[in-house]
Formats: sequence, structure tokens, C-alpha cells
Amino acid sequence: MAEDHKLLEFDGINQIFHTGKEDLHAVKDVDLSVDAGEVLCLVGQSGSGKSTLAKIGAGLRQPTSGQVRFDGRDIYDRAHRKTWSSFRRSVQYVHQDPYASLNPIQTVYSILSAPLLKHRVVRGRAEAEEKITELLAAVGLEPAGAYLEKFPHQMSGGQRQRVSVARALTLDPKLILADESTSMLDVSIRTDLLAMLTELRTHRGVGFLFITHDLAMAKFFGAEGSMAVMRYGEIVEYGPTLEVINDPQHEYTRALLEAVPEADPDLARRKRAARLAREGDAA
Repeated sequence: MAEDHKLLEFDGINQIFHTGKEDLHAVKDVDLSVDAGEVLCLVGQSGSGKSTLAKIGAGLRQPTSGQVRFDGRDIYDRAHRKTWSSFRRSVQYVHQDPYASLNPIQTVYSILSAPLLKHRVVRGRAEAEEKITELLAAVGLEPAGAYLEKFPHQMSGGQRQRVSVARALTLDPKLILADESTSMLDVSIRTDLLAMLTELRTHRGVGFLFITHDLAMAKFFGAEGSMAVMRYGEIVEYGPTLEVINDPQHEYTRALLEAVPEADPDLARRKRAARLAREGDAA
């Protein structure tokens, strides 16, 4: 009988930073999971521990305690080195700032060919260019010839982030951890990028751990998935995205929703009146 496990699992994850004066408990007893083709939105304000958990999930930081399991196996179990190798290829990371995460002295060709050549996905320049052309088309950068020899500073923020996504796709991952990957982009560009990521999930079966402080973006991208709300390192609410947004159970989730800008002034006034009424009841 096959084991029942998800692609990536966080089991009792704790991360404590020793600052000298006191210990900072950045992540507290987190249990979460996400599978290939699924979307898990991790939301919370800055400093809630989202990025720390994402780095743990990407294998960039070993937790103080708890297990990160990939395909049912602990990624740090030295007895299963093949698990780590498979994990490193299957789980990729897209950073918040595409300008900082891309090497400024490398062209798009150099950035995208490096993992392809290192892992022997292609052999030689001709095969690399063919594969890179496919990747650039997948992220909406065409014609590829117009981008191959460009440096990051010669592209817009949206174009740079698409290159970052293309780099994450070079090894045909099963899961992408997108850490505030749209927060530095204009709203219209954010929508286009999220539509592209949805296309990748639908047609390539790529799963996403989508980290954001913007519940509107989480709703747009993760409507068919799940949402976990993080506060001070703890998961305070978890469930299907639309259920969490439409019927929040935790006061912190309600506060995050009320912080989302409302274009309709009448609706904004009604929301404010409802919030003040709740605060009055609680007093």
C-alpha cells in the first residue's frame, strides 16, 4: 500500500535565532504541507516568519527542530543522499527582488544556461539556446533572441521577474516557493505575472508555496488552493483560501482583511463601522 504523504511537508518546525541578549522564536511548531499542482498561500505581515519558513522549505536554512520532508523523506537524513539531490532539483525559489537575485554581470543566456549545463540537461550552446527559448516563451518573453544577450539592468522589473521564474523552471521543478515575488511590481504587471504562474500550475502541474502580505493577491492566485495565516511565527488560521477570506475565524485574519484598500468609499465606511462595533462589544 502506497504511503500517504505530500510532496513537501513541514512537521513541527521551529526556528530560534540566538541574538546574544535573548532568543528569538521566529517559527513556532509549524505543520504544513503542499503537493505538486497545489497552491498554498502563506500570508502575514512583515516579521511574521513567512520568509524564514520559506527558506527552511527551500533547504536554505536548517530548522532548530522539526522535519522538512520531501516525498515522505527527511531532506537532512544523511542516509538518503538521493533524496537531497532530487529535492534540490524539484523545489525552486523565486525571490522578492529580481534585480538583487539576478547576477548583474551575467546575460539572460548565462543566467539560464548555468543550471542547464551544470545538471547536464543540455549539452553545448545550441541545445542550451533551444531550451532557453522554450523557457522564455513559457514566461512570456518573446522573441527569445531579443533577451538572450540582455543584462538585468536592461530590462524592466516585470521582465526581470519573468527571467527569475524561467530560471526556477530550468530543472522542471515540481514545486516553486515564491517569496513576495510580486510585491515590487506595478499592479497590472502583478496580475500578468500571476496569470502566467497560474498557467504553469495548470499546464505543467507545478505546485506553489506563495508567500505574501497582500490578501488580495493571495485570493487572486490561490482561490483554488489553501491559505495559512502566520503571526509571530505561528499558524493562527488554516483552510481553503476562499473560506478563510470569506469567513475568517481569527481576529488577526480579520485585521489583515480590513487593511486591504477598498476602492468603494461606501463599503469602506461600512467595514470601518463594523470594526468599531466589534471593538465596542469587546470593550
